[in-house]
Amino acid sequence: MILSTCGLICDECEFYNKTCTGCINVKGSTFWAREMMPSKVCPLFDCAVNIKGLKDCGSCDELPCKTFLGMKDPNSTEEEHQISIKQRVSRLKGN
Repeated sequence: MILSTCGLICDECEFYNKTCTGCINVKGSTFWAREMMPSKVCPLFDCAVNIKGLKDCGSCDELPCKTFLGMKDPNSTEEEHQISIKQRVSRLKGN
């Protein structure tokens, strides 16, 4: 299992090895971040890895922070988003 910085399972993603090889491999400059983010880098990767020097969000004492909670897949419902947050935090914390 390949985990992203925010706890998504990369190798279960429909875009993995198509338009993305995982945020760690592309240093946070995922296809969607290049299209949607002013800095062209995922804000979660930027915060955890680039700014705080951590391995991932799971190493941060603030998980889940405001940015983590606010980063919602536009294709998911609010209920799906809340479930995803719980699952990702659990994965990152090793539970």
